[in-house]
Amino acid sequence: MRFPKQRLRQFWFQVHKWIGLTLALLIIPISLTGSALVWHDWLDEALNPERRVSALVSLPPSAYATAARRNAGPGEQLLSLAYPEAGGAIAATLARPASGGGRPVRTLFHLHPTTGAVLDRSASNEGLVHVMHVLHGSLMVPGVGRQIVGWIGVAMLLSSLTGLWLWWPLKGGFRRGLGWRRQPTTSANLHHQGGFWIALPLTVLSLTGAWISFPAFFGPLAGDPVGPSPTERMRRMAAPPLAATRMTPEQVLAAAEPHAPGPIAQVSWPTAPTGEWKLSYRRAGGSAEVTVLDATGTAKPPRSRSPETTARLMRRIHDGTGMGRLWQIVISVGGIIPAALAVTGIIMWLNVRKRRRSMGQRRGRLQPAPAE
Repeated sequence: MRFPKQRLRQFWFQVHKWIGLTLALLIIPISLTGSALVWHDWLDEALNPERRVSALVSLPPSAYATAARRNAGPGEQLLSLAYPEAGGAIAATLARPASGGGRPVRTLFHLHPTTGAVLDRSASNEGLVHVMHVLHGSLMVPGVGRQIVGWIGVAMLLSSLTGLWLWWPLKGGFRRGLGWRRQPTTSANLHHQGGFWIALPLTVLSLTGAWISFPAFFGPLAGDPVGPSPTERMRRMAAPPLAATRMTPEQVLAAAEPHAPGPIAQVSWPTAPTGEWKLSYRRAGGSAEVTVLDATGTAKPPRSRSPETTARLMRRIHDGTGMGRLWQIVISVGGIIPAALAVTGIIMWLNVRKRRRSMGQRRGRLQPAPAE
């Protein structure tokens, strides 16, 4: 059965309308938090000015480790030290086991690079940036929140494609579609024009967001290697560092030096059962990891750079990491406009309902009175 163009357009209009009306209250926070998180580092620094320092690293890693442990809470153990790319604070990550065997609660100390003094202390489950990450990734719904966000991404993908279909004029071509006064109200014209200009970036963001939410489904389709299960990832995250190490951080750095491809970025303490120190080094185009066995001091050179998986590419496209300033601006705007489209879509729907109610009342007044 072949649908006439007008009927097909009406069908897609109904799909587009009800996606927007049904999911508007969820699309708005997801879109706005996504827009802000493109500038995660800048936002984190702006909200926490006490962490800003321009001094260069001048202490050995053991000094920073001692300073972090001195300020640690009960049960907290040092996991890693992260070094700034230029001048800045040293980030020491500590963790204590979570009750019930869940995700461990991590604490981040920002240490002065020349004195080791604590500039700021924050927990992994605190702060505005953390709230935005959780809201964007799972709507703060435990357990199934990530899947809910994934299905919203699928709906937004369908909405952006149907919106592009509806934008195309029934009469005339592309240039007519770019005209401002296609509708009688400002909200409708804003919806048409904003929706057109953001349609393709929003399609990309919706697809990559769904990909991130459903890696078990999309990974095999792209031929990505099978990663560890969620249970295995949780077990690795919960693994405590060794209570005592045979090597000092300075000895570990010395053992890894022959294999270092660039400046040090992070030193991670060994955990059971491997007992390996992990040292991350900066290099052109990314990073490289050298491992050192704590028991023997044997260093393993970084593995040859593996090709980027589709999952990593999708995540970089989605959050803008390493994608250049222009794309970061595009996807940041791509988070603001969908929120505005949700608002203008609701206004358009209310305006239509108001006009229909007004027309119904007018028809009622024009009907002749019943004969006596």
